[in-house]
Amino acid sequence: MTGETYQASGVQLDAMEDLKDRIKAFASMTHGPEVLGSGGGFAGLFELSGYRAPVLVASADGVGTKLKIAAQLGHFESIGQDLVTLNVNDILTKGAKPLFFLDYVSFSSLDQQRMETLLRGITWGCREVGCALIGGETAQMPGIYSDDDFDLAGFLVGVAEKDGLLDSSTIVPGDCLVGIPSSGLHTNGFSLVRRVFNTDEDPSALFSHFDGLNHRLGEALLTPHRCYYPMLQPAFGAIKGLAHITGGGLPGKLPGVLPAGTAASIQRGAWPVLPIFNLIQEHGKISDEEMFRVFNMGIGMVAICDEEGVQAVTSAAPDALVIGQVTERVDDEQVTFTG
Repeated sequence: MTGETYQASGVQLDAMEDLKDRIKAFASMTHGPEVLGSGGGFAGLFELSGYRAPVLVASADGVGTKLKIAAQLGHFESIGQDLVTLNVNDILTKGAKPLFFLDYVSFSSLDQQRMETLLRGITWGCREVGCALIGGETAQMPGIYSDDDFDLAGFLVGVAEKDGLLDSSTIVPGDCLVGIPSSGLHTNGFSLVRRVFNTDEDPSALFSHFDGLNHRLGEALLTPHRCYYPMLQPAFGAIKGLAHITGGGLPGKLPGVLPAGTAASIQRGAWPVLPIFNLIQEHGKISDEEMFRVFNMGIGMVAICDEEGVQAVTSAAPDALVIGQVTERVDDEQVTFTG
C-alpha cells in the first residue's frame, strides 16, 4: 500500500530519534548519583536525601523574544544557558538550591546544528550550578510554527530546608537594598529593542557597531543572563529577601518581596547604567519611567538585609552596591526614586 506518511506531513521521525540520543548524551554530563535510571523513559528520577525538612521550590520560564535575536545571529548557546539561569535566579529568591531541570523545545523544522548548540548551552547552565538535566520534551509541530520559528521553556526544581527559606516578613524600615549588577538586558525587554532597531524588518543593526559598545549590537544583546546563585548562596544567612529584577524592572519586582507597610527608596545614580541601556533609550527616545519599567537598568538582583548584613553580601558579590533602603510606606507608591 502507498498512502500518507508522517514524513509527508513534515515530521521527521528518524531525525527526531537521533536527536533524542544526542539529548541523552548531553544530559548525562550533568548527572550525579542522585539521578536514577538515567537510561531514559517517560519520566526522570531524582533521589532527594540529606535534608531534615525539605521544601521543594519550583520555577518555569522562557527566554522570550530574545529567541528572535538569537535566530537572526545564528547563536543559540547563550539562550540555552539563559534558560537555566533565569529559573535558577528565580528559585534563589527563596533560598533554594537547584536540583534538576527539564526543557521544552518546539519547532516546525528540525535544525540539527541549532539543537546541538542550544543543548550545549543548557548543559553549561546546569553544570554551572550543579543541576541535573533529567528530561524534557522536544516537539516538531509543522503548521503551528513557520519556517525557522521555535519556542523554548524551562522547568526547574530546587530544595531548601523549611527553616532556611528566606523570610521577607522580617524586612523592616531601615534595612538596606543591595544591588548586584546585571550583565546586560538578561532576558527582558527584547520586544521593545526589536521595535527600536527595527530588526524584524532589517536585521543589519544587529551587525553594526555603536558608540559606547565594545561589541556589535547583536553580541551585546546576547550577553548571557548573569547567574547569582554561586555568589549569593554563601551569604544566605545575612539576607532577608531577594528580588530577581526581570520584566517590570525595579518598580515591578521589588514590591513582590516587601512586606505590607513598607516601601523601597532607590538612589538613582548609585550604580553605573550600562551603555546598552543608554543606547536603547537614546535611539528609541524612550522616557526614564518606561526604561525602568521594562529593563533591569543594570541591576539584576536586589538583596535586602540589615546594615550588619551588607558586609556579608558585598564580600560574596564584590561588585554589589547599596542602592537604597527600606522605608515606611506612606502612599500608593511602593518603589520611589530619589536623586
